[in-house]
Amino acid sequence: MIPDRHLDLDTAFTTGVDGIRFAVVSLDIDPLSFVRAASDHFEGAFYFSSPEGSAVGGVGIAAKASASGPERFSGLRSAVDAWSIPEPFRVFSGFSFSAAGPTSESWSSFGSADAVLPIATLLSGGDDRRLLLAIPPELEADSIIERLSSLDTPPDPVYPNLGDHTLESCPPVSEWTTAVAEAVAAIRDEAIRKVVLARSVIVRSETAPNGFNVVGHLERSYRQCFGFGWRVNGATFVGASPELLVRSSGGLVTSNPLAGTAPRGEGEAEDRMLADALMRSEKDRIEHRYVVDDVAARLAPLADGLDVPDKPSLKRMATVQHLSTRITGAARPGVHVLDIVDALHPTPAVGGTPRDPALAFIEKAEPFDRGWYTGGIGWFDGSGDGEFAIGLRCGLLEGPNAHIFAGAGIVADSDPDAELLETRLKFRPMLELLAAT
Repeated sequence: MIPDRHLDLDTAFTTGVDGIRFAVVSLDIDPLSFVRAASDHFEGAFYFSSPEGSAVGGVGIAAKASASGPERFSGLRSAVDAWSIPEPFRVFSGFSFSAAGPTSESWSSFGSADAVLPIATLLSGGDDRRLLLAIPPELEADSIIERLSSLDTPPDPVYPNLGDHTLESCPPVSEWTTAVAEAVAAIRDEAIRKVVLARSVIVRSETAPNGFNVVGHLERSYRQCFGFGWRVNGATFVGASPELLVRSSGGLVTSNPLAGTAPRGEGEAEDRMLADALMRSEKDRIEHRYVVDDVAARLAPLADGLDVPDKPSLKRMATVQHLSTRITGAARPGVHVLDIVDALHPTPAVGGTPRDPALAFIEKAEPFDRGWYTGGIGWFDGSGDGEFAIGLRCGLLEGPNAHIFAGAGIVADSDPDAELLETRLKFRPMLELLAAT
């Protein structure tokens, strides 16, 4: 997959402050193909792509940092700053919905907030494709180069055939719709204005799916989404998220909150009718505005000249369509993308508003561990630029078992059965791959 002549690096390495040796090689290889080929040969594998076409995939762990609690993002930033990463290297990062971190055994290999500098990373954007090597001092560069040179180009991923399977809903459907009704009552009593309630489905199959093959299928079917995969200790968090939490690039900050959802129609006429109804829906526009106003208010101390459109646009995905507002501004000097993540998470699109009572309601109502679902996943670099998607349309793969997740924003006019249907539509990207019959 990587010819030896591309890895003649005897004089190419520079050494960082912690003894990590860095090298950059021009190499025209697709990052996801690279990760699929290399993931079984290294501890840890990571991938992230954006709808605009850029992608980054890495394997191995040259350095890792973790932090938890209310100061987890500043702690993560401080730890990674000490690595003094040169351009154009990327640090993969992901975090849980809860600042306390995941609590269940299924999520035991995923921290509250993790950052990883891979040993080998493929970076792709436009015409730029490069292999980035970060060799820690305890490893021999020659052995890493030999391992990379031995990789074979993987075949195109085949559609998963996982044999017989069973599905388990957590909580049971009747309990979830009851929780939705209780949330509506709390909202009408003005205890909260909006809360997002999630469900989980466990798919138990005869055969274990390959996580990065699943990512490849998701990318092909949901090109408007951010594709991602994070494998550690045999468990892989995968998904295709429609929602950008934040992108910080060259001083420009962008966030794209989504809230308010409708299904896609069977034909063009029905699709247009459903889209028009969504755009006119007072219930959905109120839900959406809660999110937009909150995101704009939290961005204001960190970015100047915020552009916040008065009206949402429509973002169409394969199975659903969302109300969407793209917010942009100029990052203030010294603002790191993790500072913005810290300010925004959790947005009302995944938690609720007001934040604290909504989170308290979720903790009481949800009988499972969200883990990194509705957290975030992405990357950042040594200059503080980066890109994070919200962990949506996703699942945690553990051998033959998969935990998949979906949620719905509950407001005063929410109907439990309609919200249940919304979660079923959001489950479809993962279920179509893992539970096909």
